[in-house]
Amino acid sequence: MPYYERNLPPWLPEGKNLFVTWRLYGSPAVIVATLRKTDDLKDGKRFRFIDRELDGAAFGPVWLRDPRMAKIVVAAMDAVAHAGLCLLHAFVVMPNHVHPRLEPKVDLKRITRGIKGRSARACNLALKRTGERFWQEESCDHWIRNSSSFEKIRTYIERKPV
Repeated sequence: MPYYERNLPPWLPEGKNLFVTWRLYGSPAVIVATLRKTDDLKDGKRFRFIDRELDGAAFGPVWLRDPRMAKIVVAAMDAVAHAGLCLLHAFVVMPNHVHPRLEPKVDLKRITRGIKGRSARACNLALKRTGERFWQEESCDHWIRNSSSFEKIRTYIERKPV
């Protein structure tokens, strides 16, 4: 059961489904700055804070609003799933972040690298900004503890764009 910590500490038990959030590089940095100053935001509250800030962002990149960029990200997630690195149960692509719900079959770092690396190269090429950072380096990971939580997250993802 690997544990690692950067700004957003994920704990990833083997064989568990994960709910992950990746955000675009340059999306609201106020999120990380606030989290560093706030120790009282734990688990669900931390996620809700991040998600609310991303959804309400009045500044920063929103490249995923472009259907071409969103399709590139979806294709990268599909490619990783088809390669057998994970089971992709559900996902939603928002203007400045992505929420996949997946079951890793390999280390999450490898899955993340596959999705973010492939999509960053292709999106940057399409946006004529090659060599630039596309994704924020870290992610927010939440492991799904039971079937009730699994369904709750499924519903959240399905209703997110609304």
